[in-house]
Amino acid sequence: MSAEALISEADFKLSMRHLAGAVSVITVGDGQHRTGFTATSVSSLSAELPSVIVSVNRASSSWPVLQRYGCFCVNVLAADQQQVAQSFAGLDGRKGAEHYGDAGWYRLKTGAAALEKALTVLDCKLETAFHYNSHAILVGHVCAIEIRQGIGPLLYWRGGYHQLPAEVDEPSSEAVPTIALSMRHPHWQRQV
Repeated sequence: MSAEALISEADFKLSMRHLAGAVSVITVGDGQHRTGFTATSVSSLSAELPSVIVSVNRASSSWPVLQRYGCFCVNVLAADQQQVAQSFAGLDGRKGAEHYGDAGWYRLKTGAAALEKALTVLDCKLETAFHYNSHAILVGHVCAIEIRQGIGPLLYWRGGYHQLPAEVDEPSSEAVPTIALSMRHPHWQRQV
């Protein structure tokens, strides 16, 4: 019997639930074609050419929209944004553009929706997508970022959401400012 046959899908999923991960909402599309999904499958790829990896199920409604628009935004959720995670995971029955109803959004360089008060936002141009079984592994070139200080992340572990407290130490004067302004979409410029 091969090693592959010994691992059931249920056992694999149970094992993966033991990986604590940051919760992100991946936003794609525009107007009534906006959609997105909740993900814990986001990781950095390269700092030399800032890029990230995101996995998406090719059967999801987000996949064709992502292919059409060629960009996406990784919104890493703060501890107080569990409702956004649940909505984009489809737990409240919303679909497509309905996911965006209970939160504030703006646009950065690519035009993909960025979540107000997210822990960090990575605005990405889709560089390539590799197909592996049911999923596509996306490589996104990071075109713009914003960072929020003073709040902890929302984590997913063992099938539930958890909060990690923000650092209690005061940041040094050399620390990154609360919002690192980057290349926002021209219609959404904010002065600092």
